[in-house]
Amino acid sequence: MKRYLLPLLVFIVLLGFLAVGLKLDPREVPSPLIDKPAPDFRLPRLDAPERQLGLQDLKGKVWLLNVWASWCVACRIEHPLLVELAGSGAVPIYGLNYKDKRDDALGWLAKHGNPYVASLSDAEGLVGIDFGVYGVPETFVIDKTGTIRLKHIGPITPDVLRDTILPLVKKLDG
Repeated sequence: MKRYLLPLLVFIVLLGFLAVGLKLDPREVPSPLIDKPAPDFRLPRLDAPERQLGLQDLKGKVWLLNVWASWCVACRIEHPLLVELAGSGAVPIYGLNYKDKRDDALGWLAKHGNPYVASLSDAEGLVGIDFGVYGVPETFVIDKTGTIRLKHIGPITPDVLRDTILPLVKKLDG
């Protein structure tokens, strides 16, 4: 009887871990970069590869970094909301075109609208890796000092924009 007790206890503990894990939201992966300086980068612009833009160029303002790709189905879901947000002028949006072909990305923006002040080409995905990107879309709120204040995984919804992103932008911009 005692020889079955240890395996039974191990099974019960594993079952407990499984139960807790099933209740977690996989889109709420905590980022170790929150409240830390954004990784330094300098990348070519998607629309003008001879021009580059980097983190140092963006300091002094609150901005969003939206990681996207033309091959990303979920990016199509949030894109109309980003176009609307860009039109409101509430916060500048910069794009990080992730592991994409330049012509495909430019065609996608021409077809769906371009909400970005500038979109940067991260064809190899190295800057995305520095930002801890798990997949696209992901959006970061970055403050005036270049510190990451929020990471949102997955498409932005009207609720997330209204309840989380815009209040944070307003607070940081104030």
